[in-house]
Amino acid sequence: MNLSRREFLQVLAAASAAGFSLTGCGNGSEQAANGVRTATGPSNPYELAPFGNVSILHYTDCHGQLLPIYFREPNINLGVGEMSGRPPHIVGTRFLEYYNIDHPSLWSHAYTFLDFVELAEKFGKVGGFAHFATLLKNVRAQRPGALLLDGGDTWGGGSGTGLWTNAQDMVDIQKMIGVDVMTGHWEYTFGAQRVQEIVENDFAGYIDFVAQNVVDADWGERIFKPYVIKNQNGVNVAVIGQSFPYTPIANPRHMVEGWSFGIRHNQMQEVVNEARAEGAEVVVVLSHNGMDVDIKMASLVDGIDAIMGGHTHDAVPRPLEVKSPNGHTCLVTNAGSNTKFLSVLDLDVRGGKIQGYKYKLLPVFANLIEPDREVADYISNMRNQTVTYDGETFNMQEKLSEELAEAEDLLYRRGNFNGTFDQVICDALIEQVDAEIAFSPGFRWGTTVLPGQKITFEHVMDQTGLTYPAVTRNAMSGEMLKTILEDVADNLFNEDPFLQQGGDMVRVGGLKYAIDPTKRIGERITDMELNGKPIDPSKSYVVAGWASVSEEPPGDTGRKIWDVTAEYLRDHKSIRVSELNTPVIRGMDGNLGLEK
Repeated sequence: MNLSRREFLQVLAAASAAGFSLTGCGNGSEQAANGVRTATGPSNPYELAPFGNVSILHYTDCHGQLLPIYFREPNINLGVGEMSGRPPHIVGTRFLEYYNIDHPSLWSHAYTFLDFVELAEKFGKVGGFAHFATLLKNVRAQRPGALLLDGGDTWGGGSGTGLWTNAQDMVDIQKMIGVDVMTGHWEYTFGAQRVQEIVENDFAGYIDFVAQNVVDADWGERIFKPYVIKNQNGVNVAVIGQSFPYTPIANPRHMVEGWSFGIRHNQMQEVVNEARAEGAEVVVVLSHNGMDVDIKMASLVDGIDAIMGGHTHDAVPRPLEVKSPNGHTCLVTNAGSNTKFLSVLDLDVRGGKIQGYKYKLLPVFANLIEPDREVADYISNMRNQTVTYDGETFNMQEKLSEELAEAEDLLYRRGNFNGTFDQVICDALIEQVDAEIAFSPGFRWGTTVLPGQKITFEHVMDQTGLTYPAVTRNAMSGEMLKTILEDVADNLFNEDPFLQQGGDMVRVGGLKYAIDPTKRIGERITDMELNGKPIDPSKSYVVAGWASVSEEPPGDTGRKIWDVTAEYLRDHKSIRVSELNTPVIRGMDGNLGLEK
């Protein structure tokens, strides 16, 4: 169903009359020649008047989520060093104060965890590509030639259908909604051959895949185009790709054997210069660095006008203005995850320069937007396919719909430390694999289940659906346990964002510990204990885990993480997390990224 703009606004008016509070302020931003001011905006969140002559639309980190979902934003997103107190490391009530957003409101629910269950029941689910497609068409209708950028983590990492169709479900959707340019991260976990197959065949003539920082490990030659120049209303716009720099570290190296990644900010400067020399009047970096890395890169590289960022799943309502070495202003943005937001950057470009901009991060509330019928039909038909995966033939919709248990508590993942669904996975590993301690990766993807909802197999795949799902069981010394926690903590809390290698803190079951993110590596983790007793560095402990980056994981049990978790849920029927196993956090008093 394709709505006219008038029909689209009538849907919103009806929703408002039904009791949805659409008011709020501080939900957009604009820049005039004399500086920046916060726009209070109209009461309708989707009434977005056009501005200027160049428009960049952006979404990122949807992680294969085709249908509307619930998604709770974090209450812990700690910043250290110069990152402390700066977006994106602001949560909850202080986030609302920083951006001048009312609570409770549609906007406060979109951007924070506050009163999540109550507001989720009121406002409904978010995202869904059919609803996203309708919003996209209406925004585009007023912006001729607008470019749609996909920031990566699209094909999978948290999707049953993405895994079972080898990413074809998402590739088809990208073409349907008219993606112009994309870069990647979790895409590479389908393997180099599959990525190149899609880029060279499915995307040919439709979507440009760009990445200036992915090169052949032996010869240094680029694997993909570093950038593409598109002419929009007479203005040449360059889009430079920046894939996740630490892919072979955070994910299995053997899947991209022969490819080398990295931040490569010096090469980025060369690419920016090359694009400018080719006639680019606007230079946009489509990045999967993570926001802190983007901010630092913007301060080191001249000539970038905007960085449309992803990876860290941060929903940031207003761009950060970062000065480059020559004083050029770069707008650094991040557009959340799970197709929960559409980012709209409008530029007024005259005389080869940006004279002003307006920016809005639009939350996609499924109850407020009619689904696009063509996209909705595709999703329904695709999910109803019979597929064969790992020797098993099944109907995807039937398998995903299996009800495993009922949630008595809110189950979520997002945050620097254990979420309640992480706790369920860790408990499942300990019980099913007969371990004392469980480690679960600090992935940021994973949807939310409300209290009283049935936990389906699809919810399990949302949390565990990846291409390397082996469950392991190994003996580890207490000393090794501390080394692992220290290494992961340094990846997350290193004061140099260029040395942060992705993800949140490893989730733990059984083991308790304290952490001080302000300390140096080797000094952050203390007070480790199991069952009330201190961890003995020389003693051996039985540890279960999953998602090993090794091609042949040591201690492979032969079981997959979704089967282990599903079996645990079937056995227990009703799931309550009586005590969330989060560490004692020290040194963070007054940190704006921490709220109970």
